[in-house]
Parts: sequence; C-alpha cells; structure tokens
Amino acid sequence: MAINHDLNALKSQAKNLRAALDRAGSPVTHSQALELVAQSHGARDWNTAHAAAEAVDAAPLWQFGGPVRGRYLGQPFTGRVVAASERGRNHHALTIHFDAPVDVSRSDLFEAPRKRVNATVNTSGRSISRTSDGQPHLVLEAA
Repeated sequence: MAINHDLNALKSQAKNLRAALDRAGSPVTHSQALELVAQSHGARDWNTAHAAAEAVDAAPLWQFGGPVRGRYLGQPFTGRVVAASERGRNHHALTIHFDAPVDVSRSDLFEAPRKRVNATVNTSGRSISRTSDGQPHLVLEAA
C-alpha cells in the first residue's frame, strides 16, 4: 500500500468528509472520518495510513553518497552529496563535492574555483540563499 499524500492532506480530507456527511444528514465523528479516509486510500485503518504517510514524508530527497547535478552560482556541475541532514520539514542541509571545480567568479581577471559547497535547499532543490539579483545560489536538477 502506498499513500501518496502527506498527513495534513489526509486530515484535511477527513475534515471535508465529516462536513459533507454532516450536511447530508449522516454525521460522523472525527475518528470515523479519519478511518473512512484511510480506507479510501486502501489502508486497513487510520494508524496504518498514518504510518504510510509518515514514511512518504520522511523519504529523503538527497542522500549521503548520492549523485547530484545542477547549477551553482549559475555554473553547471555534477557531484556527490557528502553530507545531508534535515532542517525542518521542507529543507535539507547538504554538502556537495563537485566532480570538477566550479569557477564562481564572474570576472575575466581571476578565477575562484570551488570544489565543495554547503547549502540549505527546499524540497524542489533550490537553496534558500540568494544572489544579489535574487537567484538561488544552488539549483539541483532531478536525477
């Protein structure tokens, strides 16, 4: 059984179902609504649906040792994740080791190669840190 919704979405569905059944003259308790939502997603009961949804929510997007590619300060790169940790529900702190150094200088007069960077990214792979023109420092592409 795979539940492809987060817990908040399931709880919202239960709240909406409860309100709809109440309007239709068939009131149910909140617990009954949760059980009905769980069963509608193929789970045996709410506890099973809750555990399955938590497992989906907890699945890391980027893992230690995993390959990554994208753009760092506008420059394309490939590399590996050498450290990863959660920073709240929607963010991950990553340390990325580039396969080849990335020149982050915009000047033709000198180079500023980087071989490793630290960044905090959201679930879409965009860093929360921005350049002066508003662009994310790091943008990861889907593998």
